[in-house]
Amino acid sequence: MKRILPILIMLVLAIGSNAQPKSYDLKTWAKGTSPVEIGNRIAGKFLITQHSRSGDTHPKIPPTFIPYPEVCTWLGGLWFANVTKNEDLFKKLENRFLPLFDAEKNLQPKPNHVDFCVFGSVPLELYLKTGQQKYLDLGLLYADAQWTIPENAKPSEKFWADQGYTWQTRIWIDDMFMITTVQAQAYRATGDRKYIDRAAREMVLYLDTIQLNNGLFYHSPEAKFSWARGNGWMAAGMAEILRSLPKNDPQKGRILTGYKKMMAALLKYQEPDGMWRQIIDDPEAWKETSGTAMFTYAMITGVKNGWLDKKIYGTAARKGWLALISYINQDDDQTEVCEGTDIQNSREHYMKRKRIVGDLHGQAPVLWCATALIR
Repeated sequence: MKRILPILIMLVLAIGSNAQPKSYDLKTWAKGTSPVEIGNRIAGKFLITQHSRSGDTHPKIPPTFIPYPEVCTWLGGLWFANVTKNEDLFKKLENRFLPLFDAEKNLQPKPNHVDFCVFGSVPLELYLKTGQQKYLDLGLLYADAQWTIPENAKPSEKFWADQGYTWQTRIWIDDMFMITTVQAQAYRATGDRKYIDRAAREMVLYLDTIQLNNGLFYHSPEAKFSWARGNGWMAAGMAEILRSLPKNDPQKGRILTGYKKMMAALLKYQEPDGMWRQIIDDPEAWKETSGTAMFTYAMITGVKNGWLDKKIYGTAARKGWLALISYINQDDDQTEVCEGTDIQNSREHYMKRKRIVGDLHGQAPVLWCATALIR
């Protein structure tokens, strides 16, 4: 018996070491699929990618400002560098930013549009790590500009400002990442409740105005199609607010309700392979990666924070991650990314969007997912 017992123990350990991870396991990954490996690949690709125009790289056409897809990738890279304690990566990402204070200062976006103000989230993240005042000042310039109405404001902009919302309100679902992220970052950097309260109140406005009974969102009230990436901005934006809101915030319950309603809807429309479609509820639409990544990020964040059932949504998030990274090619570019998309009330408009390779709309949320899995 004494000789048999060690053999049994070794067998049990061997079986355990070869056991497949549970369907909802967000920690155990086969070689080549781990968030650290994937995050390093995507961040490394970003570092050798030139500044872009509207998210696409055009080497022959100089950029005129840093567009939001690049901002979102940059922010994701900084988040990833911090959670992996990769000081070398962080320094390279910071060095990419430093010329924007002098030689490339002309590339700082003007803080006069919702898509431009999210730029402030990057210097605010740099401030959180380095404590350098210049990063805080630049980041807050963009966060405060969203609530500082210009003298030449349009009547519609004055309408929203008079009610205490940002004058940049336009009730497009994309806004719920562009507004909420820079405000949440400002709150993290300063501890000033006004920033997170702004973001939360704005999010409640959008939820009360445009969330559908089925939990999803149209691109806008005028474009009655549940476009994946647009819904992704909403999902990720809610996750960003919820992970920063103080427990006693009066808006938290309303946002959490809207978030859970959306997550339940997404669960219904996730494909068996883990992907989501370009029009979420259209079975003929093609499978799209940027929306899939954003939904996966929102679910990972929900599971990690205890807002969502670990087994149900952990399973969906794991499937989403493994499906998503299967679309990364040998050049570390995400494939099947919907091109930049304006609003049109036309199914054909969304169905026939170009499928881009390496577009930063798709690279960015892969980094967010990698970060969230490690957090």
